Amino acid sequence: MEAVILSKEQFNNLAASIEEIKSALLAENKKPSEQYLDNQEFLLLMKISKRTAQTWRDEGKISFSQVGNKIYYRLSDVEALLEKHYVKSFKK
Repeated sequence: MEAVILSKEQFNNLAASIEEIKSALLAENKKPSEQYLDNQEFLLLMKISKRTAQTWRDEGKISFSQVGNKIYYRLSDVEALLEKHYVKSFKK
């Protein structure tokens, strides 16, 4: 095994770099793991009307959360909806 000798300045720089990485990882873990869209964002993203969104909710095509009068959709649920209805092209 080979020994590596660092000066005090090099050691302090290395320790500071490790602390920066640790702080960045902790900050990343504190971010919400799931992103939510409100109804208006969903309508704009999908280019649909309020009525179509209501129909999709009623038919169970898209999952949602409702807090008071506000409706929210998980971005992962929107992606799953699109993936479920994905049609691969027939031509090679």
